[in-house]
Amino acid sequence: MGWENVFRRRVRVFTMAIVIYLDYKAVQQREKWTSKSGQAALWEKAHERNAKRVLNLILEMEGLWVKFGQYMSTRADVLPLAYTRLLKLLQDSLPPRPLEEVYGTIQKELGKSMDEIFSDFVNEPLATASIAQVHRATLLNGKEVVVKVQHDGIKAVILEDLKNAKSIVDWIAWAEPQYNFNPMIDEWCKEAPKELDFNHEAENTTTVAKNLGCRNHSDRNMNANRVDVLIPDVIQSTEKVLVLEYMDGIRLNDLESLEAFGVDKQKIVEEITRAYAHQIYVDGFFNGDPHPGNFLVSKEFPHRPILLDFGLTKKLSSTFKQALAKMFLSSVEGDFVALLSALAEMGLKLRVDLPEQTMDVVTVFFRATTQASESHKTMKSLADQRTKNMKAIQEKMNLDQKEMKRFNPVDAFPGDIVIFGRVLNLLRGLSSTMNVHIVYMDIMRPFAESVLSGYINTRPSVNDRWIFDSPVHSDVEAKLRQLLIELGNNDKVLGIQVCAYKDGEVIIDTAAGVLGKYDPRPVKSDSLFPVFSVTKGITSGMMHWLVDNGKLNLGENVANIWPGFGSNGKDVIKVHHVLNHTSGLHNAMTDITRENPLLMSDWDECLNHICKSIPETEPGKEQFYHYLSFGWLCGGIIEHASGKKFQEILEEAIVRPLHIEGEMYVGIPPGVESRLAALTIDTDDLGKLSALTGHPDLPSSFQPQQIAQLATTLPTLFNTLHARRAIIPAANGHLSARALARYYAALADGGKIPPPHSSASEPVLGSHPHIPKLFSSKKAAKNRKCFGRKEVILSSTDNNPTGYEKVSSVEDFQDNSEGSSTNNDTNPITRAAGGKFFKNPKVIDEFLGVGEYENLTLPSGGFGLGFKRFSSKDGSSIAFGHSGMGGSTGFCDVTHRFSIAITLNKMSFGGVTGKIVQLVCSELNIPVPDDFLRFALEQGEQLNMASPLIN
Repeated sequence: MGWENVFRRRVRVFTMAIVIYLDYKAVQQREKWTSKSGQAALWEKAHERNAKRVLNLILEMEGLWVKFGQYMSTRADVLPLAYTRLLKLLQDSLPPRPLEEVYGTIQKELGKSMDEIFSDFVNEPLATASIAQVHRATLLNGKEVVVKVQHDGIKAVILEDLKNAKSIVDWIAWAEPQYNFNPMIDEWCKEAPKELDFNHEAENTTTVAKNLGCRNHSDRNMNANRVDVLIPDVIQSTEKVLVLEYMDGIRLNDLESLEAFGVDKQKIVEEITRAYAHQIYVDGFFNGDPHPGNFLVSKEFPHRPILLDFGLTKKLSSTFKQALAKMFLSSVEGDFVALLSALAEMGLKLRVDLPEQTMDVVTVFFRATTQASESHKTMKSLADQRTKNMKAIQEKMNLDQKEMKRFNPVDAFPGDIVIFGRVLNLLRGLSSTMNVHIVYMDIMRPFAESVLSGYINTRPSVNDRWIFDSPVHSDVEAKLRQLLIELGNNDKVLGIQVCAYKDGEVIIDTAAGVLGKYDPRPVKSDSLFPVFSVTKGITSGMMHWLVDNGKLNLGENVANIWPGFGSNGKDVIKVHHVLNHTSGLHNAMTDITRENPLLMSDWDECLNHICKSIPETEPGKEQFYHYLSFGWLCGGIIEHASGKKFQEILEEAIVRPLHIEGEMYVGIPPGVESRLAALTIDTDDLGKLSALTGHPDLPSSFQPQQIAQLATTLPTLFNTLHARRAIIPAANGHLSARALARYYAALADGGKIPPPHSSASEPVLGSHPHIPKLFSSKKAAKNRKCFGRKEVILSSTDNNPTGYEKVSSVEDFQDNSEGSSTNNDTNPITRAAGGKFFKNPKVIDEFLGVGEYENLTLPSGGFGLGFKRFSSKDGSSIAFGHSGMGGSTGFCDVTHRFSIAITLNKMSFGGVTGKIVQLVCSELNIPVPDDFLRFALEQGEQLNMASPLIN
């Protein structure tokens, strides 16, 4: 290719780009003066005009630009109809090359004359594409074949076009740094030239056919991940000629013929998608060019997709293939911790820590397809999402508009993901063109899971480090670890922590398993588990701490503390009614969570909903478990009674006195994500739960059937960053077992602080910063507003950018009214240093609602004042605590000065927890609470699920 031709091609491409750009800018201006009814027509004409310009330029330039046009023609999901309709001609209808050129190439490459090779050769090509054209022919032995012949001189053209494309991308990256496509063009420059060697394509075709089992259709392999597609056999190949088996088929863009043959388009595109999922996740070797021209559909029934053209393929390393599967599955599960880990394994580095935005981007990447008619809506939605994400980055990084324009959040982009991304986009465009709806997450999931099944060693039998390396504190802990190994090998445990205190000393502190189904990192002593209703026991402790400090009275009407609460007959509800689950508001949050579960993350909206709720039963008369409303009832009381944030009181009342910083949160702060365990569900237990009959002590909206249905959605919801950062005082605690066990060890001793936790456990308990430092934000957080709320200033500043206020001094916390005590003995922090953080000598009676507090509780109820009463057969023990849906628990036995906490991420409904509690209590000669004893094995080794462990 001479210099003049090179120069001409560059000038034509850049000139056309400028013309189209200026045309659209002019339309934007004209739109301002056009009526709304005429705006659509104005844009349609512009799209038609510019699509013709692009098509004519591509037909003139050919080479690489044809590839670009073919790609655009498949993006019916995001491009205007005019572009996809006109550029569709490029898929196989380019002007053919002269027959003299075709014959010459064949004879030169194969070393024989045409008559020595073929008994028949059809001069009219079946298709003409960017690099080659295809003719139908018959070999001398009678076998029907297709002959793919490379265009003469196309190699020089492609290489030159790659240089031009690289120049354009370099210029864009310089002018608009946030649009740096260099990793993509670099990968393209590396892979595209391979298409010019047909020996390479022949080898790829054979490899993919073997991987997909295309020659074994007669076997009818019933493997769940088998794919039912056809790939032609390779007959012969050279660098510029490829001879393949002829397969009679219908082109995907021939919709009329597909209809005439009765082809199920949905099934065909689903099978194509499955074939690519197999290539990517199972084989790690996939075709990178799935545009409609590279597919046929067999005419005979059952109609199968025929896969063609394996010139552009990508081979993935085993590590990268696993990381891709992990990225996909973590986005399905909403597990952003595993997602960030997967991105790091792939080599994708970000300049900013925004896991929520990263999850949004990846979820969009794997989104379900939309029809071509919805392309404008799809484009607007993607643009709005990008604007939102970039705004979040701007605020996080404290950048002005000029700085933001030149900021690129991606620091390193792996080349291997470029072709993968192109494949997904082409498949999405194919689905839109065919007007079918494909849910990639459903189709690709089993293939991705099959990759990780042998990679993440979740069972002790294949992971000799399944029990985290830490010292054994007692004989009972050694026996416990053997039980955990047994449970792990039976696939009942994924990740777990168990910690126990006896007589103020740590006797068990064990961590085992992995952080998530798709996160193979080990569980450690400081890992943070979501524990659902275990959180209620912590929230209850905060309420009693306020009572202990004179800020709250158990007999006071809630409406006196929280003025907006008293409407709709709630003016007679007292604080003790809330703690005893007898307020009558047990179903208060049912509607809001059914309509939109994400509203649980909106603190103010939930408090407002509580204010507007209506009691279903007379307060104090009937006890029904307040499974969600309990948290916001207590949360509203805590903030109004104290004048402080909920998290402030948590830190001041519990975290700092017990020295458990960084290991107990209700709503996590940014910075702790790497320690989070991800939830999954034990499907066997779930099936047993859904078969149970109703329970009279539970609200009508929280019966076993509803719980089973809810449990299927909880892992995905509570794995999201949005939910994890929310304040949900009934269900969103994130903590370690050792922090929870220490809390209950203190409660068992009436508030006496145990000695420091074992220093043998690494990292040392309390060594994490409770509020990690972040980038400062220019904007202060919005003051919270709630219907009926007292005026409380709740803001963040540049000196405290986290939104967690600095805990006020004790003087600030104390009443400034006349006569209030200023004696240092009332200082909760001073008292904690002295060994206690409750001064009421009868605080345990207060927790249980017995003795002088008996009149504040329903005698026959299972709850005291916030805590679940745990009874045993012989009645010899005083025990209380709280369990959570999924099996995590924390409780103490006051009589035996014993406490235990269990946190786990594979949600079951009591079997695992019950076995652990039975073992530990039996070894220590402590009565096993009935809540756990009921899970004793019966005949046939079936767990007693009559009453699941959910509270």
